[in-house]
Amino acid sequence: MRILGIDPGLRTSGFGVIDQEGAELRYVASGTITTHHLDTKALPARLKVLFDGVGEVIERYRPDCASIEIVFVNVNPQSTLLLGQARGALLTALVHANLTVAEYTALQMKQAVVGYGRADKTQIQEMVRRLLSLPGLPGPDAADGLGLAITHAHAGAAMARIAKADGLGTGDGSYKAGRSR
Repeated sequence: MRILGIDPGLRTSGFGVIDQEGAELRYVASGTITTHHLDTKALPARLKVLFDGVGEVIERYRPDCASIEIVFVNVNPQSTLLLGQARGALLTALVHANLTVAEYTALQMKQAVVGYGRADKTQIQEMVRRLLSLPGLPGPDAADGLGLAITHAHAGAAMARIAKADGLGTGDGSYKAGRSR
């Protein structure tokens, strides 16, 4: 399974693509989609760059599914609103490409990748490097994108095991309708 992870941002959004075969994870690609180079500060132009950028990543790497970070309210409501709109453009690009999308908090990603929910950026970068056997550290935004893909690889496998044990899983990662209890 090929997984695309997206770390949303209005100026810089990180992405990471990994392949999962059983318990093995393999690095495919990572990088950033940036809008700070635009001559205009207009929000619609920035959102279009994000939407188109994710579309290009999807077209090039052909992921089977995607994961994206859930953003929370921070101190500045205006910044939160702008980040939410950027996330919306990225999420729309993912569903426009008919990808199944999972959502994880930063805390969930840090816990899955580092084992500590309050890990800092450098700890995430180092663990992503180790988990994917990279020759060097990925950039912080790309590392977060890769971390979200890794989180989904681990969570998806766990969800499939739970569903199979509960009689809902088919053993291949897909699910069938269950009975209510």
